[in-house]
Amino acid sequence: MLLSERRKQYRRVLEGSACVHPASVFDAMSARMAESLGFEVGMFAGSIASGTVLGAPDLVVLTLTEFAAQIRRITRGSDLPLMVDADHGYGNALNVMRTVEELESAGVAGFTIEDTVLPTAFGGQAEALISVDEMLGKLRGAVAARQDPSLVVIGRTGALRRGGIAEAEKRVKAYQETGVDAIFLAGATRREEVEAMRRATRLPLMLGGAPPELSDRNYLAAQGVRIALQGHHPFYAAAKAVYDTLKYLREGGSPAGLKDRVASEELLKVALKQDEYKRRQATYLR
Repeated sequence: MLLSERRKQYRRVLEGSACVHPASVFDAMSARMAESLGFEVGMFAGSIASGTVLGAPDLVVLTLTEFAAQIRRITRGSDLPLMVDADHGYGNALNVMRTVEELESAGVAGFTIEDTVLPTAFGGQAEALISVDEMLGKLRGAVAARQDPSLVVIGRTGALRRGGIAEAEKRVKAYQETGVDAIFLAGATRREEVEAMRRATRLPLMLGGAPPELSDRNYLAAQGVRIALQGHHPFYAAAKAVYDTLKYLREGGSPAGLKDRVASEELLKVALKQDEYKRRQATYLR
């Protein structure tokens, strides 16, 4: 599928009336499995990128080049429209524009730029926010830098955690005037917060991982929420499966004893696109 069509497919989710859960993916194989299960959107988070590429925590030690390279592997291996967490855009507004160039060429359907101070400054607080003016420059730069008009630019704010509803309202109202296509709310925990943000903007909303109070997709859809994350459990499950398997073998377990704990041949067909590669072999190697 052409990248522009994936982006249009992603936009149709934002323009629709339902709230969907994206599949948290981290490589080509996980994206293919998500696509096979019918997920509308894939999500590649900055924390998961750091874990996948570096085996490091979410401290923004991953570089833009490393991030884009892994995205390119994911988008090359699957037609699933992919949204990504581009953190702070890897610097100031000019760095954000450079980030957009890399992410667009890597094949993303949409990306978030957030207003958190990143990486954490020496002696600073982990969750401080940049000024509204600085964030407006970043978002305007992001919108200006995209080449494909169907690419989705998302302004992300952590103001609900740092300043409450009043601060979040102020920022959301300002961010929507930059030309971004959606607003991502980090840290929403109560319905009144979501409802206040709904009143503050005409743009589609997205939520990060939320508590049970915000798990009703019908309610969220009615409030303009089009995408609601559920965390990144596939990556955590994969990490545990690898550890448990290695531990079992290291302690003398027989590979035969893993039969019911590893991927079946049918699942590997999906994960590795085996049927497609067999077709290519038959077509071009004979």
